[in-house]
Amino acid sequence: MSAEPQTSAAGESTALDEVRLDITGMTCASCANRIERKLNKLDGVQASVNYATEAATVRFDPARVDTDRLLATVSATGYSAALPAPPAADEPASAADPDAPLRQRLLVSAALALPVVVLSMVPALQFDNWQWLALTLASPVAVWGAWPFHRAAVVNARHGASTMDTLVSIGITAAYLWSLWALFIGDAGLPGMRMSFSLLAAQGSGSDELYLEVASAVTVFLLAGRYAEARARRRSGAALEALLALGAKDATVLRDGREVPVPIDQLRVGDQFVVRPGEKVATDGVVVSGRSAVDLSMLTGESVPVEVAAGDRVTGATVNVGGRLVVAADRVGSETTLAQLGRLVTAAQSGKAPVQRLADRVSAVFVPAVLAIAVLTLAGWLLTTGDATAAFTAAVAVLVIACPCALGLATPTALLVGTGRGAQLGVLIKGPEVLESTRTVDTVVLDKTGTVTTAQMSVVEVSGHPDTLRLAAAVEAGSEHPIARAVVAAVEGPLPPVEHFVSQAGQGVSGRVDGHDVVIGARGDLPVSGELAAVVQAAEAAGRTAVQVAWDGEVRGVLVVADTVKPSSAGAIRRLRALGLSPVLVTGDNPGAAAAVAREVGLDPDRGEVIAGVLPAGKVDVVARLQAQGRVVAMVGDGVNDAPALAQADLGLAMGSGTDVAIEAGDLTLVRADLDAAVDAIRLSRRTLAVIKGNLFWAFAYNVALVPLAALGFLNPLLAGLAMAASSVLVVSNSLRLRRFQPGR
Repeated sequence: MSAEPQTSAAGESTALDEVRLDITGMTCASCANRIERKLNKLDGVQASVNYATEAATVRFDPARVDTDRLLATVSATGYSAALPAPPAADEPASAADPDAPLRQRLLVSAALALPVVVLSMVPALQFDNWQWLALTLASPVAVWGAWPFHRAAVVNARHGASTMDTLVSIGITAAYLWSLWALFIGDAGLPGMRMSFSLLAAQGSGSDELYLEVASAVTVFLLAGRYAEARARRRSGAALEALLALGAKDATVLRDGREVPVPIDQLRVGDQFVVRPGEKVATDGVVVSGRSAVDLSMLTGESVPVEVAAGDRVTGATVNVGGRLVVAADRVGSETTLAQLGRLVTAAQSGKAPVQRLADRVSAVFVPAVLAIAVLTLAGWLLTTGDATAAFTAAVAVLVIACPCALGLATPTALLVGTGRGAQLGVLIKGPEVLESTRTVDTVVLDKTGTVTTAQMSVVEVSGHPDTLRLAAAVEAGSEHPIARAVVAAVEGPLPPVEHFVSQAGQGVSGRVDGHDVVIGARGDLPVSGELAAVVQAAEAAGRTAVQVAWDGEVRGVLVVADTVKPSSAGAIRRLRALGLSPVLVTGDNPGAAAAVAREVGLDPDRGEVIAGVLPAGKVDVVARLQAQGRVVAMVGDGVNDAPALAQADLGLAMGSGTDVAIEAGDLTLVRADLDAAVDAIRLSRRTLAVIKGNLFWAFAYNVALVPLAALGFLNPLLAGLAMAASSVLVVSNSLRLRRFQPGR
């Protein structure tokens, strides 16, 4: 549960709790819509029910309602609800197939229905009294096989509601009862009775017409569709389940100099634990000792391992592929990065995009409307033709063809797959409403430091004496300054020893190396040759730092240090342009330094693609100014100072390597600190939105086109059942295509 403030009508701020309820018994989107309406009628409750995830996300005022009241409300609606059970770390996952009962019902029903359909459709196979064999085989299918539909219809009827199951149950029951009437009262029970199959609503006397094949085949088709939906929904959520299963199950903790294995839930902040080569990092922490490479691919999608050493952060569930590490835990349990990612993905999958709200409104009135259309169809055929058989056939076809399963599955299945695939690639979509924003964005504001550049100083140029870098690194090894670390990192191999090391704030460092008195950093009275002076002037004009290295009383070399551009930034900006977006670089650097970085990544300062000299608090003003010009702005950033701009932007993309404040303010979180991830996030979001809209189009088109055909008698109920089941499977299969989304394409 989490708490969130909300302002009441009286102006007082109240804290809302949030809880997830696991709901069972839902069979279609109409069920979810009914539960959502009932929950939202409670005072102080805001609920969103997702049919695909079979869960409700409820925000409520604990002063006015509690979880028991929420559970009771769902139960009173005709469904079951429970709080999610905490996972038991020591219990293995159940090997039982949750779909086994449904699969058994489907297989038995199919085995019984097949001979009924064959006998009914092929007159040459019909022998004397074949109809009684058909009744014997069809009865278990129409009663036991279709029992889930009948049971749900009865439960809904008791609560004065109708759902997709109401349509199915009425259709199957009507077909079965009509057949019983024809067999026991009409002429269909006579020994010489023969029957043929027609694609259209058959016209005839009706007393010798059986619909046993309709009752049994429609049941099998709908069970098959429901089974395919259930399996697809689990496949849709498999990415999140796999993400949450990545965590280590135990850790090797150092206690009193000994390595002690403990379960992961006993790990505490401050504990030091060992990570051997090939093992998973138990939890988030900081490397205390050791040096290795860590494979981040499970969380970020990045295949190249990252080097880590003492002082570097590591993330739980990543894999140590090199040497032995000792890590101090600083986040455990629900505070780890992995747990936070899981919560973000779950929240996104539980929410609803604006397009889904439209589908919900349609589903709420669709079933009653279809029942009315079926009654009108029956009455219309009887009044115009007087043919009970044709009237009944058309009415049943309307009931069966109109089930809004595809409509209800169109959005949530695509969200499940899209957000799950994003989690695998290190792209976390905070909520479904974010998808709409990615479609309209036309401008991307890029923070420079940490987003386009590495935010780490490195040596980019060495001028002067050949020993400049080696001597400077030897002295700088005694300093913790970022420039000093950059200089030391630029040297491979051992460094000579230093004597008489001295560090003076603002004056640089000095020491004796190989018999030379070396002074680094401060610009003093020592002469600088013309060539080195030109290097210093060029570096300063470009916004870089020129470090002078002098020994034996003379400046003999210059090191140019700068925040380097990430290797992927230039390509990512080209891909942003290909998506129709206009990139704008924002930085606090002087115009010269900003222009140098901009040109390196393919931006043109002369076209207004660079805004320099922006104070940290001014980034939000830049975003607001662009919005005032009519642009729809996305912002990519990673620091605390980026949080206001991320919140102001129409779409905020927060680098996962940045601060928690920035991540909280963003709409999309990029786990890997790479601008390419921002491009992939926008592409995946747009692709997911396109799939949702495609699903909704086909779901609407299917119902709009086929309901009139069924009402006019152009569709046999048997084919109607097959088409209805196929439409749901088609929508889910279309959503599953998102699992094949690849980054960088």
